Amino acid sequence: MTSTSSETRTFRAADLGTLTVVAWSGEHPEDEKDMPFLLAYSLGDGEGGPEAASEAVELLLRNNGLPIGGPVVESSRNPGLPVTLLVEAGQAALNMPYLSAQCVVPPEWLAAVGARGHAYFLFTTRPWPEAKPGVALSEEDLKAFAGDEETLTRAAHCLLSVRSLRG
Repeated sequence: MTSTSSETRTFRAADLGTLTVVAWSGEHPEDEKDMPFLLAYSLGDGEGGPEAASEAVELLLRNNGLPIGGPVVESSRNPGLPVTLLVEAGQAALNMPYLSAQCVVPPEWLAAVGARGHAYFLFTTRPWPEAKPGVALSEEDLKAFAGDEETLTRAAHCLLSVRSLRG
């Protein structure tokens, strides 16, 4: 449970709705090298709709030590962080309490994560109902949503060290 002002809320996994993870890579402004990105979001289609999904994601993030809006949490400096990233066989597997998600990643993402050893993970409380799993997502739509100020300020930001089965 988490307390906010005079209200106490309880996390309910059913409120999360459909969770989706999208992977892409892009140039990092500080070093101009490819950065592998992962974006997690809810479609907002849980039992209580988009508002309940936002609250559930917020509780999930806070309960796992991921502040919304920053600062960036680095898993390499926080060994107790309950969020892990496994990369194997062209897929990224993201795990945290109440969430286990896999996504196929493009070759350039794999190259970027191989070079850096970590990925930049964003988990936003902002629902994105239009971006359903299995439906093609245009680069323009991804840039518009992932780069939107509301998406970024309503997200936990994390650098996740990559693990693999091969050690």
